[in-house]
Amino acid sequence: MLERIVIVGAGQAGCQAVATLRAEGFEGSIVMVGDEPFAPYQRPPLSKTYLMGTMERDRLFLKPDAFYADARCETIFDVPVVSINRGARQVICADGRVLSYDKLLLATGTRVRKIKVPGADLPGIHYLRSIADVDALRPAFQSAKTLAVVGGGYIGLEVAAVARKYDLKVVVLEALDRVMARAVSKPVSAFYEQAHREAGVEIHFNTAVEAFEGEARLTGVRAGGKVFAADIALVGIGVVPNCEIAIEAGLDCSDGIRVDRNCVTSDPVIFAAGDCTRHHDRHGDLVRLESVQNAIDQAKHAALAMAGKPKDYAEVPWFWSDQYDLKLQIAGLAKPDDAIVLRGDPASRKFAVFHIRAGKVAAVEAVNAAPEYLVGRKLIADGASVPPERLADTAIPMKTIV
Repeated sequence: MLERIVIVGAGQAGCQAVATLRAEGFEGSIVMVGDEPFAPYQRPPLSKTYLMGTMERDRLFLKPDAFYADARCETIFDVPVVSINRGARQVICADGRVLSYDKLLLATGTRVRKIKVPGADLPGIHYLRSIADVDALRPAFQSAKTLAVVGGGYIGLEVAAVARKYDLKVVVLEALDRVMARAVSKPVSAFYEQAHREAGVEIHFNTAVEAFEGEARLTGVRAGGKVFAADIALVGIGVVPNCEIAIEAGLDCSDGIRVDRNCVTSDPVIFAAGDCTRHHDRHGDLVRLESVQNAIDQAKHAALAMAGKPKDYAEVPWFWSDQYDLKLQIAGLAKPDDAIVLRGDPASRKFAVFHIRAGKVAAVEAVNAAPEYLVGRKLIADGASVPPERLADTAIPMKTIV
């Protein structure tokens, strides 16, 4: 009898799992359940081109509707899954539907972390994670004059860049001492701080939000003992993995659903992939990654395992961010005690920072420097050792760096 696979989560990982399962010859039935009213779509453009209005909604979707019909994948959208009955191998949906499975893939992703201060429910305060979020934010951009961005991470800075193109006055309130502090090195932080200041963005560090102010709607943000006037606010203080149904089902979870190198959870017939997972990276460190690459690659490996063709996951993680005319591309995972090598001059708006660990290239951050990123990614995958002076010498082409 043919197996039935249920996929909980209609995002990048869920979509990729369907494609890989069929490509690998899985002949059983597939059901995908998502809690949004949309088929799987790209999230990265939401804070960039879709917010700017230069990308139409139709272009966000990962696959045409015909793909799911051709893949013989039943889709159920706008219906959250509320629980898993592991004993009966069933998932229970919010509308009462009960879906039986032989194997289950949890691709539940993350949700925005909500800020908990007085006034946090005032109209005019926005988050950005979904199409609906951007559809609410875009009209606000048209009518507002001042935007307060709470959090100087990727999302906050990408929205700040778009807001400046709308000619909004922008103030960024960051609780730490530099922008993108959890994601990039100090030289890259300093470069982006300067780029935003030159674009007219006001940035305040070590400034935690204490309250949002206003009566009927937002008029200001109190932070660091001061009040910053704002018509609207964008809160970007990170995300939380959606692993509640996994926890309630008794699966091993800790800041994400724990999986092995084949994306298997603590239940051998339940798999997980994407932003909701916590796994060992290629160096053995426990990580939870929020990236398109990880969602795609873990979904592929989960699908391979579910199709009976397991292959250990050990990919080099990569990330990117578009702000103004600056493309930041990162490969590998940096650590605070890495030695860093600067290649190129940040003043030229084209440079890279290489991270060296135990004599090997461990990570690269490239700004408008695609060759450094692409070659750096290969150096990381190969565990290559390159003398720091060669990495720093821009007279040596990256393709001949080894």
